Amino acid sequence: MPPKQWSRTDLSGKLRAKPFFPFLSWEQERALALAFKTTLAAGLCWWIAYLFGLHDGYWGSISAIIVMQSYVGATVTASRDRLIGTFIGAVFGFLFSLWNALPWNFVCALMAALALSGMLRLKNSARLAGVTVCIVMLVHTTGSHWPIALGRISEVALGVVVALAVSTLVFPDRARIRLKDNLAREYLQLGSLFEATLKGYGGKAAANLAQLREETLQSLEANNELMEAARNEPSGGAGWQEGLNTLSQFGWALFDAIGALELAAQGSADDAYSHQLDPALGMLATDILNGFHYVAHCIDRWRFHAAPKGINLEEDITKLEARMAEIRHTGLTFSQDEILRAYAVQLHLKQIARILRASRVQTSVTVGEAHRKPATT
Repeated sequence: MPPKQWSRTDLSGKLRAKPFFPFLSWEQERALALAFKTTLAAGLCWWIAYLFGLHDGYWGSISAIIVMQSYVGATVTASRDRLIGTFIGAVFGFLFSLWNALPWNFVCALMAALALSGMLRLKNSARLAGVTVCIVMLVHTTGSHWPIALGRISEVALGVVVALAVSTLVFPDRARIRLKDNLAREYLQLGSLFEATLKGYGGKAAANLAQLREETLQSLEANNELMEAARNEPSGGAGWQEGLNTLSQFGWALFDAIGALELAAQGSADDAYSHQLDPALGMLATDILNGFHYVAHCIDRWRFHAAPKGINLEEDITKLEARMAEIRHTGLTFSQDEILRAYAVQLHLKQIARILRASRVQTSVTVGEAHRKPATT
């Protein structure tokens, strides 16, 4: 048996975010921080507009409110989309306003702005470009539309700059740090899902299997969103972003492999052939489960080069293959369905074990630990 610290490790308590105020949950505290930062950014924009006598300075406050997000990276993304959309809309709105033929010039400007945004794959900027075209062309003015277009760009830029400054300097919440913790929790969840799934082979399926599958899928999808935000933040050092992306991709691969294992084990509640695979099957399953905990531990420490003591997945696979060969002569006493399920389960277990091992080894290379002694499992 592998060391107890890997068979019973539970990092979920350690990884759970702790609020600064004990009477608030972490989510409540995060919402409070976002409200404070958004209010501060909007207030600063209004004050700057008032100080410099900007006629429509309230657009800066509106922009700051719109682009402010919980994470710094998400704020950068929203700010970029708003600036690009505003610039496209302002330029097309002004150019087509020179052709004094409402409503056709407005229709053409709107079509051009939306089409350009679509062709440049600026999906989130397209609607902002359309809104800007409307403001530049439809707001009543007796003179040129150029001041409206220029003012719109400058006001949005003011809101974006202030929002970015506040997001970065006041209670900054880095998506990459949150993603690292969430990925460690994700691998713990994958381990729980694997354990519940394997219970369904040769026995009664775990009662909470569907719930675990749904919760794990939600974690994977939430981490994808964090990954998008993390791409727009400072990397935090060599290999950080690449390592997070590698772990995220392997997480999806493991989820799919566990799903395939669940399908392979269906209808096996009364299979007697499954018991012939022990103890080799049990040893591999135990080491895979411990491997999920160990990878979560590696993510928490951000160190991947050291192999877990007492866990050797390739050796377990070899023993299971030997056990399958050893009992092959007993196949006549069992149904063909039982034997086929056993071989399918064995193949999926081997796949999960090798993907799990690769998740650690490949991440070690990605984050630049190649100079250390390579470790295997």
